[in-house]
Amino acid sequence: MGIRPERSTDAAAVAALHLAAFGAHGDVVNAMVRDLRPTIAELGGCSFVAVDGDGDGDGDGDGRVVGHVMITMSLLDAPDRLMPAPVLSPLAVERDRQGAGIGSTLVRRALEHAEAAGSPFVFLEGDPAYYSRLGFVAAGGLGFRRPSLRIPEAAFQVHPLGSYDASMTGTLVYAWPFWAHDAVGLRD
Repeated sequence: MGIRPERSTDAAAVAALHLAAFGAHGDVVNAMVRDLRPTIAELGGCSFVAVDGDGDGDGDGDGRVVGHVMITMSLLDAPDRLMPAPVLSPLAVERDRQGAGIGSTLVRRALEHAEAAGSPFVFLEGDPAYYSRLGFVAAGGLGFRRPSLRIPEAAFQVHPLGSYDASMTGTLVYAWPFWAHDAVGLRD
């Protein structure tokens, strides 16, 4: 298994992966990803896939896509300014490959990219039991406010990176595609 940047030719495989991984919410995730992808080049971020093998043996990593992670830019409404706020979403791994370390490998690779780009932190909504072992902590405990009350406090998490400063606080303001596709928090 290898990790590489997502290619435009991966779009159909990534969409199928999201449908399988997110079930009834797969279409929403795919629409959000479709709208966020173009912002990566413009605003920064990354999109990586995990591939199983090398389809034709030439070493170019064209095997079957079994995982996907993306970081895109939102904003932090900090006391003194608006600042870029990387958000990790989505993370998807084929159901029969979950528990094999693919998801955590993808997250670590995305965090390395964010760190290299000089980001002070990365936000996400997710299961604290899973993400805490990857260095994520409750964002509220560091003075960050969640973008919606529909997000459970414990699920709103941040991973401080090397350039993080404790004076960085404020409200996370998701990029428009999160709102446009109602992909924020939990609905009753």
